[in-house]
Amino acid sequence: MMRSTHGFQFALKAGASVAALSIMLGAGAASAQTAPVAEAAQDATQVDEIVVTGFRASLANALNIKRNENGVVDAISAEDIADFPDLNLAESLQRIPGVAITRRSGEGRQISVRGLGSDYTRVRVNGMEAIATSSGTSNSGGTNRGRGFDFNIFSSDLFSNLIVRKTASAEVDEGSLGATVDLNASKPFDSPGRRVVLSAQGSYNELAGDVTPGLSFLASDRFMDGKLGVLVSASYDERHLIEEGANITRWTYGGFNGGWNPASTVAGKTIADINYNVTNYDNAEQGLYHPRIPSYASYDTTSERLGLSGALQFRPTESTLLTVEALYSKFEGERYESQLQALGLSRGGTGKPQSIIRSGVVEGNNLVQANIDDVDLRTQTSLNQLNTQFKQVTAVIDHQFSDRFRVKATAGRSESTYEDPIATTVTFERLNSDNFSYDFRPRMMEMSLGFDATDPNAWSMVPGTSEVRLTPEWVDNAFTTYKLAGEYDLTDGLTLKAGVDYKRFDYATGARQRASTTNVPAIAAGAGIAALSRTFDFDQGLGLQGTALKSWLAPDLDAFVAQYDIYSNEGIWALRENVGTTADIEEATTGAYVQLDYTFDAFGLPWRGDIGYRWFQTDLTSSANAAAGGAVSYVTVENSYDHWLPSANLAIDLRDTLIFRVSAAQTIARAGIGSLSPGGTVNVQGTNRNYSTGNPFLEPIKSKNLDLSLEWYPETGAVVAVGAFYKDIDTFVQTLRRRAPYNTLGLPDSFLPTGVSNTEEFDISEPINTPGGELKGFEVNVQMPFTFLPGFWSDFGILANYTFVDSDIEYLTSSTPGAPTINATLTGLSKNAWNGTLYYENEKFSARVSVAYRDQYLTGVPGSDFNTVQGTNETTNVDAQVAYNLTESLRLSVEGLNLTDEYADLYVDDDNRLNAYTHTGRQFVVGLRYAF
Repeated sequence: MMRSTHGFQFALKAGASVAALSIMLGAGAASAQTAPVAEAAQDATQVDEIVVTGFRASLANALNIKRNENGVVDAISAEDIADFPDLNLAESLQRIPGVAITRRSGEGRQISVRGLGSDYTRVRVNGMEAIATSSGTSNSGGTNRGRGFDFNIFSSDLFSNLIVRKTASAEVDEGSLGATVDLNASKPFDSPGRRVVLSAQGSYNELAGDVTPGLSFLASDRFMDGKLGVLVSASYDERHLIEEGANITRWTYGGFNGGWNPASTVAGKTIADINYNVTNYDNAEQGLYHPRIPSYASYDTTSERLGLSGALQFRPTESTLLTVEALYSKFEGERYESQLQALGLSRGGTGKPQSIIRSGVVEGNNLVQANIDDVDLRTQTSLNQLNTQFKQVTAVIDHQFSDRFRVKATAGRSESTYEDPIATTVTFERLNSDNFSYDFRPRMMEMSLGFDATDPNAWSMVPGTSEVRLTPEWVDNAFTTYKLAGEYDLTDGLTLKAGVDYKRFDYATGARQRASTTNVPAIAAGAGIAALSRTFDFDQGLGLQGTALKSWLAPDLDAFVAQYDIYSNEGIWALRENVGTTADIEEATTGAYVQLDYTFDAFGLPWRGDIGYRWFQTDLTSSANAAAGGAVSYVTVENSYDHWLPSANLAIDLRDTLIFRVSAAQTIARAGIGSLSPGGTVNVQGTNRNYSTGNPFLEPIKSKNLDLSLEWYPETGAVVAVGAFYKDIDTFVQTLRRRAPYNTLGLPDSFLPTGVSNTEEFDISEPINTPGGELKGFEVNVQMPFTFLPGFWSDFGILANYTFVDSDIEYLTSSTPGAPTINATLTGLSKNAWNGTLYYENEKFSARVSVAYRDQYLTGVPGSDFNTVQGTNETTNVDAQVAYNLTESLRLSVEGLNLTDEYADLYVDDDNRLNAYTHTGRQFVVGLRYAF
């Protein structure tokens, strides 16, 4: 696909030329500076002075960060992090223009910035790149094995400010297309003297129906005449959330898995119509699609989150500052999952081909309601322990050799360790059940079984069909970083910056499993099932109709473990390596940059900015298992690449309160971790020859970026800003299929079964670089205290922003030339997103209501089973807080989160077929905060 980029290339060159011209103009203009210029600078400083306290002061602090940067930056600071009604960092960040979040069990988990998802966004914790990893339900992304940062493992209380850098500078490490997010913890020199803050809270979720505690503490002081500062902080909270609703596992066509029983009937359809076998995206509309596994699902999650932070700062002389910071977070969760599934609709052989549709309702080409006999039903219970530990230590030495020359050395390491040591699923079955029905005409799907699902005589455990899955897994990430940076003031208006850095990223993951999940005890219906089960009650506010299923018998894991000792790791319960999940990756990156910062007056206006180049080289070592049948080979592949990345930022103070910015840069994002594995699986069944693998030779994703913004600061704590952005992204990564002879794959012939030649062609599924596309959009940001209004009304204020993003990506459906393509937006991109906060604050009382809206977005293109796409529908979240200062030091607050009980609504295909529909209920928090 050819795209016109001449306009952008001109703009990129123009941006760099403007910056260079600015420097040349400044060289002459700086020598002509007179007293009025100094007076103007003094006036600007006075504009930045903060004279208010509380929430408004924190908003002003955040605006000062934004205002004083050369590029496009947004921030929130300590007081407004604490005062927004947020459960964690992701929910705090969603208040920033262009930032949208994805949720896990009702909490924000990952972010996207300007339509670019978490894999395109770098996160730095206390200045050091890091990845924090957790897990969630399959609907919320499952276990994080990518580059995205899971913010839910951190409480907001640990950090003093959050900064989102939307444009690039040479001095900021490469790796982001969307933004670089800085999470900065408090330091002792941030405060002039002793500071102590204590808080306690109780949290209530209406579905869980109980109260959980939360505590936080911060203490900071200075010693040795202010030369030594020490800070410690801690945060602990517990959560109990229930998420429940429908879980479908996509939709598929009638001919899938052998088709329906030939006795099936649907009004107006022949059996050929019912069992039409879709073979490509062009004829998908002729298929009669049905839900693969219509299910009711409930997830009961409890968690404990502990965060510890410490910092020491020592200034032995006026020229030297030593800062040592440590951060620790421990997130421990336990998730019980109960599901009732019509599994037979997705099972070949004795499953779907035996099921008979007695009647149904068709809308478009979707079988939205059906009455079916001989359906295989399943009830299952799962337990996952979701444990994450994050540790980081950073040391920084700042030394000023002279008034003009400064050096900064940084060393640090961060580690994120995730494990799910207990990942267990036990299932009971009811095979060939009659009178089953489903109905998708209401958005919340309804199922009816036609029998008493709480009767132990209705269920059994069937060897070869029922399952006991034991799948413990783990994911480790670590960054080791060393940096040396220097600054030299060439003149009063020119500063030369240069630096070198080394960063090593280590990633390892693996899992274990049973030899056969269906090797289970035979348990007949009746007393045996009764002793190993419990009645599960469903429908917490879902509004199901009277005939819909609302309770069923579920496996009792505690009873099952006690009777069968399934964690013994012996006999049929023995675990072995899941060879397909094992992967080890090391990325060692050496980088260097040179950057020129400038500030001057020209044409009667103050100009400032930076221009620079960053070079980096990444050496990749990727290892994983290649497997076929019982044969396993551990494969290691090495790759290396390097790039030069130019960047330029320019800010012009058109007036004391009006700033125009232009930024241009080239940026990169590395391919997803999971895509870089050289491992794969050879599968030969009958005449089918398949090989699925990763691709360690994927190229990084490069983008050319242009940003323009105009910002008006009418008073302290106020801004009206408009920005436009454009990204020309050269490539994306898609997993596609191609055909090639086995002997071209670099695999040993020992993987081939007897009778299969190494010259035979295989269907190969692997990630490849595919054509990219353009991304463009604009942001509007308003932050305004109503101080211009009289009396009571002057205590109000608003924060509001809106972001529009669009892209047009041509997704390939196959690597075969001439295969159909799908034009859609970039995955993770919401075209429209906005959030707003109306607040009121006086000396005693404060209140705020916040609304965050995110448009629908895609999560996969193309979708499975010839669905065109997979995605998530729009969401609107409403939160509120009121607080009262009982004394100067003690504050009482009440918060309400998700006040409209917004549902997570996932879909497949352009028809918006329901994929999952769940809710978590409203959350209420009462807290006390004491500061002195």
